[in-house]
Amino acid sequence: MNGQNGGATKRARGCKASSVRRYAVAGTLALVGLWLCTGPVAAEDMRAALQKAKARYEAALAEARESQKRITEDRRLLEREVALLEGQVAALKADIDAGNARIEALARERAAFSERQSEDESALRELTGSMRVVARDLETTLAQSLLTALAPQRLDALKSMLDKDHFPGLDDAKIMSDLLFEEMAFSGEVALRKGSFIGRNGNETQGDILTIGKFTAAYRADAEVGFLNYSEENHRFFALSSLPPWSIGRNLKAYMQGDTDEVTLDISDGAALKQITHTNTLMDQIRSGGLLVWPILAIGVFAILIAVERVFFLKGVHDNTDGVMGRVNDLAMQGRWEECDAVVKQKKGRPVYDVLEAGLCARGEDRETLESILQEAILKELPRLERFLPMLNMMGAIAPLLGLLGTVTGMITTFHVITLYGTGDPRMLSGGISEALVTTMLGLSVAIPIMLTHTFLSRRVEHVVGDMEEKAVALTNIIYRQTVVAERRAVSCGVPN
Repeated sequence: MNGQNGGATKRARGCKASSVRRYAVAGTLALVGLWLCTGPVAAEDMRAALQKAKARYEAALAEARESQKRITEDRRLLEREVALLEGQVAALKADIDAGNARIEALARERAAFSERQSEDESALRELTGSMRVVARDLETTLAQSLLTALAPQRLDALKSMLDKDHFPGLDDAKIMSDLLFEEMAFSGEVALRKGSFIGRNGNETQGDILTIGKFTAAYRADAEVGFLNYSEENHRFFALSSLPPWSIGRNLKAYMQGDTDEVTLDISDGAALKQITHTNTLMDQIRSGGLLVWPILAIGVFAILIAVERVFFLKGVHDNTDGVMGRVNDLAMQGRWEECDAVVKQKKGRPVYDVLEAGLCARGEDRETLESILQEAILKELPRLERFLPMLNMMGAIAPLLGLLGTVTGMITTFHVITLYGTGDPRMLSGGISEALVTTMLGLSVAIPIMLTHTFLSRRVEHVVGDMEEKAVALTNIIYRQTVVAERRAVSCGVPN
């Protein structure tokens, strides 16, 4: 603005000077022209012309002065206007500076408020997050509590606090503190209440529910006493599928009736109680072994039948060897051969009787021939004594091989499951591992008794054969002695042979 006003003042002064110079030049040119045109004309005309030029010159001067006066007045007005404008400009500049200062102050104040707001929002978010974390932990604690099965509605009070759009307040904090104190009081409480649970038959059942803190829950309904398993998913009590052992059940019943102060607790958070229902019987283990279990069991059954038959058969042969052969030898020493033949014929077809029959029939032969006949008779009976023993030996060798085959098939099944589903769930691998281990266990369990039985029966056969050979030698000696005595008697009586 100051630059614009200065330029206008300079232009006004320039216009005034140029107007004065233009009027002076015009008057001079007019006098010179008049003098050149008239020259030597008459002096009167010159004077008249000079008067006119002078008049015009004065008129021009008067007009110039009037113009200068107007210009001066305009200049004065302009300068006053410029001064007024300069004052307004200064005032505006002062207003602008004050406004800028105000803006800067407001900006600083706004920054301070923004920083404070940010700090307040951070503290608020931290407080809200902490309360939600506490609410989440409390929900987990209550979900695992046995009391929730009796009062499942107390979880509803926490649902609004876990909502992200909900701002927790003091009322919510009070609710959480009340639930925590309630849970703490329940943790040290032993109570017997009426309630409902899912019975072992899968139906809703009413009965007495005993809760011992957060550790154990038991029930009594229709003279049945058992443990309860708490489900965190649906917040219900379920009766274990298996009843506890008799001694534990009696202890629970007496505790509920107030007859004793001692009770069985499960401090493993239900893991010990689950073992009651997950106890594998021998039949369960056999079922988990796969198809190869049944051939192994069949071998075991056949081996038992063979062993029983062989034990009784060899026992009979051994008893006959001691009794019958001893009796026959006594009769032979007395020379009562007819009675010996009668004893042997009573149970013909049995090993001992067949050997004795062969020896008695050959009593007229010499000693070497008689021994050979008896030895042949014993060897002839040996296959009957050793019958089924090679098969028993073979079963003892096949049983562990079948178990090893089950191990291989079980491991193949396990690797197949790993290929399809990975190793994330160990329970999916348990089928193949059970098959591998159960078949091996059963194979060895069957093979070891079979091998021991085979050894026992083989030794038993050897013992029976040894007794038969001993009795056969004794019979040979008796027959030979009787023959020598008879010959001596014939010689002493003069009777020729």
